[in-house]
Amino acid sequence: MQAERQKKIGRLGSRLMFYWLGLMVVLLLLVVATYTWFSLSKTPRVNDMDLNVTAPAGLELALRPNAADEEWGQALNFADMVGETAPLKPCTWSQKDGCFYGAEYGVDGRMTGGWKQLSDEANANTPGAEGYYNVGTFYARSKTEVTVSLSEAVTLEDGTQSAGTYLIGTPVWNDRTILHDNGGSGAEYAVRIGLRIAPVDAAGQAAGPADFFIYEPNSDRHANGSEGYVPTLSREGDGGLVPENRLITQTTSTWTEVDPVQRNATLRTMGRFTSDTKLFSLKRNEMVRIDVYLWLEGQDADCTNEIGTEAQILASLQFAGDYSGQSGLEPIR
Repeated sequence: MQAERQKKIGRLGSRLMFYWLGLMVVLLLLVVATYTWFSLSKTPRVNDMDLNVTAPAGLELALRPNAADEEWGQALNFADMVGETAPLKPCTWSQKDGCFYGAEYGVDGRMTGGWKQLSDEANANTPGAEGYYNVGTFYARSKTEVTVSLSEAVTLEDGTQSAGTYLIGTPVWNDRTILHDNGGSGAEYAVRIGLRIAPVDAAGQAAGPADFFIYEPNSDRHANGSEGYVPTLSREGDGGLVPENRLITQTTSTWTEVDPVQRNATLRTMGRFTSDTKLFSLKRNEMVRIDVYLWLEGQDADCTNEIGTEAQILASLQFAGDYSGQSGLEPIR
């Protein structure tokens, strides 16, 4: 009798252990499902996206491949490419398919577990329900051979201004606290900038295969205050979003209050690149088309409900041209 009772207790214990393990698996799946891809009600907006180029004479930009000579210059604004920037909804880049995917949502705003293939025509630069990301296009040409890279971020003058390549949460003045709030609300840790670069002829027609680079700013810090780089994996689970030589990572850029506090000024500390920033090379009179994508990376560990509903991002892309090695030319400093 005692032996039979012990057997029953043993079977009950085994069942309880089985159920406990099952519960742990379910909880783990829930954590994976909610770790990223925040709810549909979250729609951060890019407040100010500046696209600037400062390079030695010879590297020029324009919005059209056949633009008149006076339309080519060293500076462009992202807003001129896309019109008013639209709110961002979580999506992810698929290197395998060469497009973005968004999560499918139910009527309650929660994810259904399905995926929706996105396109620039239907899902970019639109404030409607189908809008997910922003994309702008411009062209670059050179009058001599040059290698083009992203330029390091630097502070200027008294440290309240900056240049180069960076992305930060916009400092937003708060009249109640007499301090600035972080307008990024954590979105600055999950935003990505993609650069699709393709050689084209004088008419803007493709003249070779395109390369897709992903610039990941603020890669070593997170919205919850933790530090350390966490690789972003593709939705297919076959590695990163792009090959390692197409991923450009940068440490975190931040701002702090000046002393004494001023409404229109903050001190900036700029991040540093931790990978190669080379993008493309041009020979004399060659041209490339550059599509600049801006999105909220759903596979990023920081794409969670901790992000505010009205995140504002201040970003700058700046290109540098290396003319060293060209006969008769010296680097311009």
